[in-house]
Amino acid sequence: MFNKESKYKFLYWLIISVSAGILLYSVYNITASRVDRNLFLLLTAVIIFSSFTHLQIPRTKIYLNVSDVLIYLALLTYGGEVAVTIAVIETIVSSFAFRYGGVRIKTSTIILNGATAGFSIFFTALIAKLIFGSLTSVTSGDDLSNFALLLCLIGTTHFAASSAVVSIFTAIKTEKGFFKVWYENCLNALVIYFVCALIAGLAVKALYGVGTIAILVVSVISFTVYFTYRRYTDDVKLSDEKAEKAERERAELAEEHIEELQTHILQQEQIEKELRQSREKFKFAAYHDTLTSLPNRNQFVEQVRAYLEGIRIDKTFSFTVLSLDLNRFKTVNESLGHKTGDKLIVSVARRLLNSVRADDFVARFSGDEFGIILTDISNKEDVISCIKIINEHFKESFEIDEKSIFTSVAVGVAIADSDYKAAEDIVRDAEIAMYQAKSRERKFEIFDPAMHANAVSLLQVETDLRYAIERNELVAFYQPIICLQTMNVIGFESLMRWNHPERGLVSPAEFIPVSENTGLIVPMTLWMLKESCRKLTEWSQMSPENENLMISVNLSGKHFVEDDLVAQVKNILNEENIEPNRLKLEITESAIMNNAESAISILNQLKRVGVQLSIDDFGTGYSSLSYLHRFPINTLKIDRSFVSAMENGSENGEIVRTIIALAKVLNLSIIAEGIETIHQLHQLRILGCEYGQGFLFSRPVPSDQIETLLSDKNRWKNIIPHQEIPLMRGKQTDKVLHLGELEN
Repeated sequence: MFNKESKYKFLYWLIISVSAGILLYSVYNITASRVDRNLFLLLTAVIIFSSFTHLQIPRTKIYLNVSDVLIYLALLTYGGEVAVTIAVIETIVSSFAFRYGGVRIKTSTIILNGATAGFSIFFTALIAKLIFGSLTSVTSGDDLSNFALLLCLIGTTHFAASSAVVSIFTAIKTEKGFFKVWYENCLNALVIYFVCALIAGLAVKALYGVGTIAILVVSVISFTVYFTYRRYTDDVKLSDEKAEKAERERAELAEEHIEELQTHILQQEQIEKELRQSREKFKFAAYHDTLTSLPNRNQFVEQVRAYLEGIRIDKTFSFTVLSLDLNRFKTVNESLGHKTGDKLIVSVARRLLNSVRADDFVARFSGDEFGIILTDISNKEDVISCIKIINEHFKESFEIDEKSIFTSVAVGVAIADSDYKAAEDIVRDAEIAMYQAKSRERKFEIFDPAMHANAVSLLQVETDLRYAIERNELVAFYQPIICLQTMNVIGFESLMRWNHPERGLVSPAEFIPVSENTGLIVPMTLWMLKESCRKLTEWSQMSPENENLMISVNLSGKHFVEDDLVAQVKNILNEENIEPNRLKLEITESAIMNNAESAISILNQLKRVGVQLSIDDFGTGYSSLSYLHRFPINTLKIDRSFVSAMENGSENGEIVRTIIALAKVLNLSIIAEGIETIHQLHQLRILGCEYGQGFLFSRPVPSDQIETLLSDKNRWKNIIPHQEIPLMRGKQTDKVLHLGELEN
């Protein structure tokens, strides 16, 4: 079965193909004898008046088109071939003129219009010729009745052919019946075809009876009358439109007044009702959480404010504010989706309501944060008892979408007293205590003023640290790394320091954790990396002996979520003209293991660049051998805690020996940090440790002191005695002997 589109395309190409053949046939059969001056005048008139001389009969939708009259005139005087050619040209020219005038007509439609015009005129000429024979003989003859019949036949046949083609295409497109389309859209145009045929017949008779000059004079007069009448019809049309518009506006205005009178009272009542509902909705939305329907932070603060006022009025009244935050809620959202997270929040709200007394006040602040006001409770033991009850309720799993979810809460406690002046202060203190509980991984913390002071201090450190980057307050210190066999310096570890304009050098233990938490460690480390490579270039140019010095820079775990870490390292190496193998990046075990697979991928990319990699503080983290052999590292770094403990007993020496043995098995170099005594140095040399650093050799120093260290080649060789101490083992324990045991 053909669908609508396939039918339309089939008929479209059928009429185009047939009409193209008709047009070629017609053009081919136009003989030279037919082409004269009058034909050119006629063709020119058709093109000029094709889209400009249409006349609407007032108060109807019927148009008289001069070009149709001229086409009929061509048919009667020159025959069907000329009429077909002129009809196609006129239709295409007028269609493009309409498009130029702003009417949206597709090119395919223009072609179809031209094809329809050519087909319908050809069909008309064919029928007329079959019935009357030569049309010119009938036209030039004196038999007016026969001529009148010819005009009626031309008008009727042309109408039938054109309306049939148009109705068929319209019926297919609109999926309506053919006769219904023809009756509704085409029948009224029949009179136009008769009128145009009649005018063409009169013009032909006038041409044969009067002559060309007279016809031209009459044409000029006719066009003058036409344009005058056209102006008149346009004025009539404009007047009718204005009258219709005015009448329509009056009717609409009257209708509006009637509707306003009928609905005025109803509207007022509806407005009052909607206002009441809106006030109630806004009030509820302003003071309630949309997900749980619990009071929100606004209402919670208002309630705390009311209770504080109660304390001022009644000294015996007391209350305590709890700030609660769910543990691992982010994991639930990321693994099970926010929809499940929302359901968990609703279940938590319900369980909190069941965990407190009827007089207590439960609210949801935002996300996974809640607040509780315990009324008539200010004793710490009673508060702790209430928190234990809450924790007991959270021991049971939450059943969400057939999944068992376990979670717990971190609770911050602020006990109200008359010293609090604002509700926001006590809520803030409860939240500070809650964050303290989360950071310490405790179930609850009770606020004390030191917590607030610490929070303010951390905020100030963060603020100052942001300005420190902009103001170039960060400085790099360098600690030498020594080859323990030759006692020569092989490189330096870069250590970041903060030269605060007011406080002086700030301890890294104070600002590094803040930079980690805020993400500032990323730009700080990149600055450190660039600065260290720049200094390494300067030192290398001091002496040929320094050309193989290496620099070691600590890398934060935050960098392993950065997409452009490898590209940044490569850019810095290129800018400072440093060979990649002279740069060593130190990474802690915990930084790698937090996202082991991603870290391995990035480390492999760095390895391909040629950069050396080191595990810092080895033994203090939680890496496993299954991962350790997969890390593309060059060096293990023994943590200072193991080195310093070597003097306390043989067990600590065994730990260091085990790490060194592990490094040798994995074909890794080994560095011991925190060497502070000759005793530690000797033990490490005996155990086969290759490199070391620590206060025994040098404290971290600014870059301007490195030149002095490098100029003294024998600086550290005097630390060890002239005679090497041999490697010795105990007879029964097979342990490494301490220096004191050797001396005894």
